Amino acid sequence: MPKGAILSEAATAIHPAAPPHLPAFLAMPGETDHLMVGIGIMLVGIVFGFGLLYFKLHSLPEHMASGASKTQYQIVGVLALLALFTHNHLFWIAALLVALVQFPDFSTPMNSIARSLERLARPGEPLPADAAPPAALPDVGAEAPAPAAANAGARAADSGAGNA
Repeated sequence: MPKGAILSEAATAIHPAAPPHLPAFLAMPGETDHLMVGIGIMLVGIVFGFGLLYFKLHSLPEHMASGASKTQYQIVGVLALLALFTHNHLFWIAALLVALVQFPDFSTPMNSIARSLERLARPGEPLPADAAPPAALPDVGAEAPAPAAANAGARAADSGAGNA
């Protein structure tokens, strides 16, 4: 008899102490264990899913700070990278807090002040092409009388008409 035939006879023989009906997930000797293969694939998928969740959660501060200023985004990015490589959660919490706080914009007013002072220092030069000329301010002396004075005159006229 060939060697394979002996194994097939042994594979089909059930031990006398075994119950008459065996569950379907039990693999016979020499066959593929489909349950183990399925669980292995599921385990790889779960580990991959948790890895994606970890990296998505880890990049949360960077996504939150993406609309902020460049400096704030860079600070958050450095803190997140430090947290990733050092496994120190304090850096991640600091990155999250920096991403949540909106820093005021100090550079735009300061740059405007610097440009204005530069123009004042050189009054003979024309304005740059990108700067619009200032709008003409209304003449303060040509305005109508103040509303309080106008209201006082109207009240005086009403009181005189009511007495007559």
